[in-house]
Amino acid sequence: MQHIRNFCIIAHIDHGKSTLADRLLEFTKTITERQMQAQVLDDMDLEREKGITIKSHAIQMKHIHNGQEYILNLIDTPGHVDFSYEVSRAIASCEGALLLVDAAQGIQAQTISNLYLAIDNGLEIIPIANKIDMDGAMIEETKDQIVDLVGCKREDVLLASGKTGIGIEEILTAIIERIPPPKGEPTAPLQALIFDSVFNSFRGIIAYFRIFNGELKKGDKVKFFSTGGEYVADEIGVLLLDKSPRDIIRTGDVGYIITGIKNSNEVKVGDTITTVSKPALEPIKGFEEVKPMVFAGIYPVDTDDYEMLRESIEKLQLNDASLTFEPESSAALGFGFRCGFLGMLHLEIIQERLDREFDMTVITTVPNVSYFAYLSDGTKLQVNNPSELPEPTKLDRVEEPWISASTICKPEFIGNIMSLCLNKRGILKNQTYLTPSRVELVFEMPLAEIVFDFYDKLKSISKGYASFDYHPLDYRPSDLVKIDIKLNSENVDALSALIHRDHAYDFGKKICEKLKELLPRQQFVIAIQAAIGAKIIARETISAMRKDVTAKCYGGDISRKRKLLEKQKKGKKRMRQIGSVEVPQQAFLAVLKLND
Repeated sequence: MQHIRNFCIIAHIDHGKSTLADRLLEFTKTITERQMQAQVLDDMDLEREKGITIKSHAIQMKHIHNGQEYILNLIDTPGHVDFSYEVSRAIASCEGALLLVDAAQGIQAQTISNLYLAIDNGLEIIPIANKIDMDGAMIEETKDQIVDLVGCKREDVLLASGKTGIGIEEILTAIIERIPPPKGEPTAPLQALIFDSVFNSFRGIIAYFRIFNGELKKGDKVKFFSTGGEYVADEIGVLLLDKSPRDIIRTGDVGYIITGIKNSNEVKVGDTITTVSKPALEPIKGFEEVKPMVFAGIYPVDTDDYEMLRESIEKLQLNDASLTFEPESSAALGFGFRCGFLGMLHLEIIQERLDREFDMTVITTVPNVSYFAYLSDGTKLQVNNPSELPEPTKLDRVEEPWISASTICKPEFIGNIMSLCLNKRGILKNQTYLTPSRVELVFEMPLAEIVFDFYDKLKSISKGYASFDYHPLDYRPSDLVKIDIKLNSENVDALSALIHRDHAYDFGKKICEKLKELLPRQQFVIAIQAAIGAKIIARETISAMRKDVTAKCYGGDISRKRKLLEKQKKGKKRMRQIGSVEVPQQAFLAVLKLND
């Protein structure tokens, strides 16, 4: 155990985690030149294209320091705020963390929240100023920011460049010298923390774990704490670039286990593994069920593809346990699924993966968050979909989720960001100058307000400089109303939304105007209405396409023309009763981009 070091890399999105990991793997000769490629640990095409890490990855390296060989286990983490639970489990599996700060951008919101997570877990922090080879690198200022934030000495801040490989040797030395070796009792009952799992279509679910106490042998009967399931360890091993089987894994090691499980609900990230013959008395602390924050309906474009969509989502869930889904039906879209996501980026990635990996083109409804509705008789209901909201006559109150949001920006953008957050019903809680050129603003605001376009707006008003991070607080009562959209007096349930009463009129008016642009004209008049209960709050009308039936009458008596027009009018009226309005896919998407 003295020669093992477990560490992770934490940073804001796009500060160079994956590139630094590439250089560490290259320097320790863990991978050959032939296997080398950019973002070598990111195995999805989507991760490479977007330049982000979506799943955390683990890999073992060996490095010789002062004539002694050390085993270094790197657990790479995602940088985006949506995946912070995965980051917290990865941090819990380590003794140390490399805190990476981009020297051209300075400290950002996610850096701070991940740093606090690491400090709470008692990790040894090694601060690194990355990308020092860039023209805009502010090396001394970044060092000052890190010293202020972490409270370390200036000489403790390492300088590196993941792109050119500067400072990699110093980082490896610091990992060995500064990060403590794992602690634990090799003879105690087995306690291993699952920090990730992936699905393999031949072997079932492969769980990645870190052993805190005891040891695991091949063929042992193991038990998972949260589900109580018992399985046989068919194969165990360590994670090099590919899996490398072993007969025994000891305290302090990071490895994988294959038990032939086919159902993703049986393996949960954050759960504890122990043996059946000599069980541990309690699990490792910190396990929570991952809670989805944003809900949206996913429907197949062709209703015949419903079963294929179910299979595709089930397979995706095996690789991404934070995705939840249940069947639902909509009058406008037919049968589909109500899915829960960690955030808007997660929703976008799932939609993209369905398209690429399973060739499923889907329609996504308006994303919304989950609310609690309290009825007059005291019953409490969870509402994940606006159509589930009870009638106003039975309703006592509705509570919505609130978050604490922290934004870091330059002082010149404070005014714009404040007005954006206050428009979104935010309450300013704190304003701190981290350095003369960086301000942290902390707001409390409803989660529903950041679901739509908050992130895009924040980036545009701050010219891309502001960074954003949030964590959930609690549920608070709110004056919410359900807006129904009607086409020719028929509800389009997929477009209904729960909105704060103050914003309801604007929202209804905008949706009606947008639909007027997007719906194709028919042979009959289409009335587009937004309604709260029985009260219509906005209306737009799409006039009918009409043939000039009077073209053949020239001169003559007016009554002939009137007769023809009356005949046409009757036909239009009949058509309107039997004609249905097709809502194109863009109309559902347009609702998401209402404020553009």
